Parts: sequence; structure tokens; C-alpha cells
Amino acid sequence: MRRLLFITIISLIAICTKAQENNPGSIHGNFQLDAQTYAEDNSIGATKADEIMLSNVYANFIYTKGDFSAGTRFEGYLNTLQGFEPQNEGVGFPYRWIRYSANDLEITVGSYYEQFGAGMIFRTYEAKTLGYDNAMDGIRLKYRIGSGIILKAIYGQQRQAQKYVNDVTQLMKGRGIVRGIDAEISVNDIFNSLAEKKTRVLLGGSFISKHEKDDNPIYKIPENVGAGAGRLNISHGKINFSGEYVYKSMDPSSGGTEYSNGIVGHNYIYKNGQGLLLTASYSQKGLGIHVMAKSIDNMNFRSERTAKLNDLNINFIPDINKNHTYSLASIYPYGTQPNGEAGIKAELMYKFKKESILGGKYGTLVNVGYSRMNSLQKKALSDTSILASNDGTLGYKSNLLSIGDELYYEDINLEISKKVNRKLKGILTLQSLKYNNSIIHGAGLYEGIINSFVIVLDLTYKFTKKKAVRTEFQQLQTKEDKGNWSLALFEFSIPHWFFIVGDQYNANSNQHYYNVAIVHNFKANRIQIGYGKQREGIVCTGGVCRRVPAANGFTVSLTSSF
Repeated sequence: MRRLLFITIISLIAICTKAQENNPGSIHGNFQLDAQTYAEDNSIGATKADEIMLSNVYANFIYTKGDFSAGTRFEGYLNTLQGFEPQNEGVGFPYRWIRYSANDLEITVGSYYEQFGAGMIFRTYEAKTLGYDNAMDGIRLKYRIGSGIILKAIYGQQRQAQKYVNDVTQLMKGRGIVRGIDAEISVNDIFNSLAEKKTRVLLGGSFISKHEKDDNPIYKIPENVGAGAGRLNISHGKINFSGEYVYKSMDPSSGGTEYSNGIVGHNYIYKNGQGLLLTASYSQKGLGIHVMAKSIDNMNFRSERTAKLNDLNINFIPDINKNHTYSLASIYPYGTQPNGEAGIKAELMYKFKKESILGGKYGTLVNVGYSRMNSLQKKALSDTSILASNDGTLGYKSNLLSIGDELYYEDINLEISKKVNRKLKGILTLQSLKYNNSIIHGAGLYEGIINSFVIVLDLTYKFTKKKAVRTEFQQLQTKEDKGNWSLALFEFSIPHWFFIVGDQYNANSNQHYYNVAIVHNFKANRIQIGYGKQREGIVCTGGVCRRVPAANGFTVSLTSSF
């Protein structure tokens, strides 16, 4: 790792220096700093950090010249912010790559992110708010055949963390080797007779293979695990339909079955995995309809079978519930259940025309949403189902189209956006939620279904074109978990500046979570300084979650690009 990093950096310097002689090319990138102090606060359960301040720092540098590009990312964890996986340590350049593109062929060597289809068979990406990064380290090829076929091939290992080894920062990778191929075909671009047709058809297929040595003293584990996927997308004017099916061979891992909670070696089963994702939509001016259905069974797929939490995921299970942006509407977020889940999402957007009864002078936008996730129906097997070639069982029988009786999550929501006059506009949001905390574990130790109702009123008043005040009033009502919450926020904006004051209040504990912040934006730079209390909870993006501890202290956030 150190030798490859050294060679990469020297190569980048040499290339940039040589490029200056004739064509200097271009260099661009970005910088991000998130830092926080932590004071002890027994009233909210906040603990003090050993250091005065903890910080996560990232900086990307990308050089481009013609068909050639190269880049690296600096990462610094001094030390890692609370709530993020503490396995990342120190400073280093764990992400570095070189890319060459010519004659429809693209070659990337080093670190890269990639996705096949919807990601259910393979997706690597990073999300700084989650502390999530499962980048590949190896080689990637992309080849375009004409205008109708795109081929991709990947080979390498996944990032696990940046850690100290013998007092030197190194990139730690999962020991499994991941290799795969993906093909996407545009039927209309291949056949000239279909080029002008209104109906467009895309076909795709993928295969991923993981190799990991079997050194388990108890179980006989398959060293090679394969997964395949097929997908279809059809669009016709305002209508779009897509579907994807994935299949994974038996892959005993720490995920086991439900309720194993990631305990290593708990409930190893030798059952295949599979998944189905269907999406349909219709859109025209003033009207949009979007429907999704999903069924997932035993799709925990990692490049290291003992990995837990968010480590070394080869695939990505898309969430189909609404991702709420308001604090109290997102206090109980849904985390995908790769061991088994089935559900549906439906969303309707309609804009009442201007000058109509419900539209008024400026029109009214209404968005209605419904999402529900249940268990997958499973039939337990008896001990007679032990496999002759492996120490373990198939675990259970299941059918992707058989939905179980246990409710995981149900969200009914309504959002109305209305411009009242030239100065005032508002958004009213209502949410009715059922949340199975015994499965999702998003609200700490509470067991059972949490029933909540949320109302949000978001108002913006413009004094002038450059001066405005925005207010949020939120209320969450529930008899379970921590009980009722209230929130009030005031944001005053002038050119390049935002001033924010807010408070979340829990009625059961009589606890206030005050926050103040100042934000300055100028060109490509943004800096925010704040102080306040942070409630304990969970943050989810795309169904991937991170637990956030209670905290009390100052925060600094700085982003810049060039």
C-alpha cells in the first residue's frame, strides 16, 4: 500500500510538472472540514471527549489533461467525530486513481466507485454524513461499442478503513476479492428501424463474484460466491417502467437470519439470496405519479463474511420510503433489512392551476405519499434439512411474492406548498407513522410499534429580494418511546449570510436542545459556526443508517471548491 501510494503521488507530480511545459491541463478539487467540541452534559447523556476538538477532514485533488486524468483524496481523522466508526484514524491518502480514456475505452487504476443497475448486486460509494465508504481498490474497465452497448468490468478489493499500523497510516481492505462484469444495451440505438420510435427499451445484465478463503474451524464455507442480475427499462413518452431481479448463491455470513444482530457466526445459513425491484411512473405538466415495489430475501452480501454494521457491503438495497428532510418527521427513519423485507411506495404530485378554486392566484402544489414495509413470509425448516456437504442448514423456505404479517414501517404523508402572495410562501406537512423498533432499532431500547403523528409548518417571508426570514414549527405526538417533541426554528438571511436559532423540546424529560449558528457563503466557499445540544438518535440516507450520540458543544463546518 505505501509503495503504491508513493508511486502514485510521484507519478502525479511528474505528470503535472511535465504538463506545464506545453499544455498545463487543469487542476480542480474541493475541501471539507467538520469539527466539534464535546462537553459533558448528564441531562442529555452527552459525554466529554478526551481532546478539545474532534474533526473529520477531506480534500480532493483532480488533474485533467486531454484523455488523461488522475486524482487523490486526503483524509484526516484527528480524532474521528463521535458517532462515526472510530476505526478511521490519522491522516493519509487512502483514495487515489489514474484514468485514461480513448477510442471508447476507459481504464481506471486505483480507487473508484461504481454501480451496476440499481445497485442490488453491486454498488460502491461514499456518504460523508454517514461515515460510509466502501470504495473499490483495483482496476475498472468501461468500453462503449457503438452507441448502443456499454460494457463494464471491475476487479479488486474494498476499502474498510484508514488505520494506524506500526505507527504508519495505511489503507485497510477487506480480504475478499471482488470481480464482476456489467452490460447495458440500448435496443433503439442498435436497430436503425427503432431509432425514431417513441418507445425506448434498455436491457442490462450483471455478474459479481466474491472470493474469500475458508478458515472457519466449525463451518464449511464456500470460498466463491456468485451473484447475477437482469434489468429492463421501458419508456414511452410520459410513462416509464423499470424492473430488476437479482440472485445470490449461498453465502453464510455474520448477518445470519433476523435477530442475529450481526453477531459473528450466529445463525449461519446456506440459503440463496434474491431480490426484486419494480418502478413505474407517469408525469406530465402539473401531475406526477410514482409507484415502487420491493422484495428482498437474504441479500446480505459482503466481501468479508465476518463484517458487520456498514462495513464492506458489496451491494446496496435501495430504500423505497420517503426521505423526510424536516427534523421531527425524520426522527424515526427506516433502515433497509437485507435479511428479508417486502413493501410498496406510492406517491402522487398534483399542482392546482393558477386562478382555480384551490390554486388561488399562484397555484397550489400537493404531494401525497404512502409507503409500507413488512416482513417476508418464511417457513422454518426442521433439523432434517441439514446439508450433507456443509455444516449448517438452509434456514427457511421463502417466496419473494409472499409478504409476511409483521409490519416494519408504514408512512402516510401529505405536503402542501403554497405561495400566498409576493412576499409569503409556506409548506404544510402532515405525517402518520408506524415504526417497528424491535426490528429497525432506530429509537434505542424501546420494543414494539411506535405510533407517531407529525405536523410541520414552514413559512418564508421576503422583506426584499435579498432579505428574508424563514420559520419552522414542528410537533411530534406519540405515546411510545420518549413521548412528544416540539421544534421551533428561525432563519434570517441577507446576501452571503444566514443567522439561525432553534430549539427542540421533549415534553417527557422537560429537556431543551438549543442551537444557534451563523453561516457565510461566498462564491465556492461556505463556513458555518454553531453551538448547541444534539439529541441522541439515528440518521439514515438511502436506507443506510448511523447512530448519532447526544452531544453538547461548538461545531465548525467549512467547504470549498476550486
